[in-house]
Amino acid sequence: MSDELKLKISLLPTSPGVYQYLNSEGTVIYVGKAKNLKRRVSSYFNRVHPVVRTNLLVRNIRDLKYIVVNSEEEALDLENSLIKEFQPRYNVLLKDDKSYPWICVTKELFPRVFLTREKHTKGAKYFGPYPKTEVAHALIDTIKQLYPIRTCRHPLTRDNVDARKYKLCLQYHIKNCEGCCQGFVSHETYSSYIDDIIKILNGDTKQVSDFLMQEMMSKAEQLKFEEAELIKRKYQLLENYRAKSVIVNPTIHNIDVFSIVRDNGAAYVNFMHMRNGAIVQSITVEYKFQDAGTDETNEEILSTAVRDFRERFSEIYKHDRVKEILVNIVPDFEIEGLEYVVPQRGDKRKLVAISLKNAEQYRADKLKRMEKLNPEQRATRTLTTMMKDLHLNELPRHIECFDNSSISGTNAVASCVVFRNAKPAKKEYRHFNIKTADGSDDYASMREVINRRYTRLLNEGEPLPQLLVVDGGKGQLNSAVEVLDELGLRGRIAAIGIAKRLDEIFFPGDSVPLYIDKNSETIRVIQHIRDEAHRFGIKHHRNKRSKSQIHSQLDDIKGIGPQTRNSLLKHFKSLKRIKEATLDEISQVVGPNKAGIVYEAIHK
Repeated sequence: MSDELKLKISLLPTSPGVYQYLNSEGTVIYVGKAKNLKRRVSSYFNRVHPVVRTNLLVRNIRDLKYIVVNSEEEALDLENSLIKEFQPRYNVLLKDDKSYPWICVTKELFPRVFLTREKHTKGAKYFGPYPKTEVAHALIDTIKQLYPIRTCRHPLTRDNVDARKYKLCLQYHIKNCEGCCQGFVSHETYSSYIDDIIKILNGDTKQVSDFLMQEMMSKAEQLKFEEAELIKRKYQLLENYRAKSVIVNPTIHNIDVFSIVRDNGAAYVNFMHMRNGAIVQSITVEYKFQDAGTDETNEEILSTAVRDFRERFSEIYKHDRVKEILVNIVPDFEIEGLEYVVPQRGDKRKLVAISLKNAEQYRADKLKRMEKLNPEQRATRTLTTMMKDLHLNELPRHIECFDNSSISGTNAVASCVVFRNAKPAKKEYRHFNIKTADGSDDYASMREVINRRYTRLLNEGEPLPQLLVVDGGKGQLNSAVEVLDELGLRGRIAAIGIAKRLDEIFFPGDSVPLYIDKNSETIRVIQHIRDEAHRFGIKHHRNKRSKSQIHSQLDDIKGIGPQTRNSLLKHFKSLKRIKEATLDEISQVVGPNKAGIVYEAIHK
């Protein structure tokens, strides 16, 4: 750090403000906000940071600029505008790669209601944005079924309507429009339709529903049943729309809800707006980290997000005055007139849970889309996580797991399952019958199987796995490692053991097990491969045990083949009845020569 930069930092004020870091070329590489400029800026230079990206930022700082403001809210505003202007490399940026749909109500003699992604119509009212186009389309369709509003784009001024400049279209003839262009509907009647539509778009559907119910009952009392039926259909449409809204508590008015979830590459912030107890707005956006990591806290990112949302969706606040914001964490920077609340129970707590669920779902959907476009991406991410958690030197693209199976030492077998790119490669599964070791000795059985497997791979020149997983504790792992040492493979194959009862992972030479978060991808893959090894081993053991159980004394008689044995069993049904039969009875089935061999053997 240069003497000039040191001097600037020493002279910084302690008031709120925004600072800019510049590199040797004079380019702004980072913009930050601070409650205390001197304390915040100094923190970058007086220690080594745990995040590599921050250390790289500090190395590239050659100059500093700052702007003093009056409050934290002003610091948020200024930081937001400077980030948009300079797009600094080291900042967290709002990833807004699409424009969200809005519903527009134009300001005309006979207003139009339509879907748009641009907000250019002068004097129009915009409602939204809607996270999915399907939601906006469904709402537009409901409105058109409720009210006969026009869909044409004709400039219907008073003069044009009086002159009947435009002809009636198909929508009039199929009763979707009342003929605005010909003046068949009055301005006052049409305006009442628009007023109701605006109430619906604002989430105030109860008042419209109550009015329709009164109209329906009134028409029924006047015996105007056809008109009452038409109003009833509109009422049911509106009630169906209301039913799809999430109603939490009718007493909750004009509240915003924010939640944030985060992974290594981005943060995801969900915003919901409540009106009359219903969620009338919900949208999630992604804040992308320019580099691999960031030391900006969730509290700082959420502060920026609150300011972004309130600026971008300002149409909402023209109708509603929001004083309370529900959050899952309290943002760092305060906004005048707003109170942050982290609810602990009740309906408000449920709202935050809904918001978090939407943020997490957005992240999950994004990962699924990326994996669909690039199937290798998920595998690489999983393997990278495993390499980090298990302290491996390379990605474990080829993993093998071994498991022993026996009952009281009988029919001892072992299984080897193979995973490629964190997925089962079932064609490469192998099972082993224990030959040299006592079936009750798990350690000796493990040594035999490991030795047979990797001696064969070496002799055949086949590629070796990057990771060996032993289903068992320290004893089985040590047995496997001994064989790897004998074969000279200790440095080429990493080995771990996983205990059967607890998800403890053991490393060679370390008596203290490693515990990994049960929700991590690493433990899921290891559990999957262990379960596969256990399943495959048990299946082979059952097959072998079944074969031994159906083996009979007839199989050991020399000169008697499968056809003769099957004929006897088919006729006599069991070995016991064959033993009870006379020589003549057996001769009638297989002939005198074979009958004599069988009779002598089973009575010997």
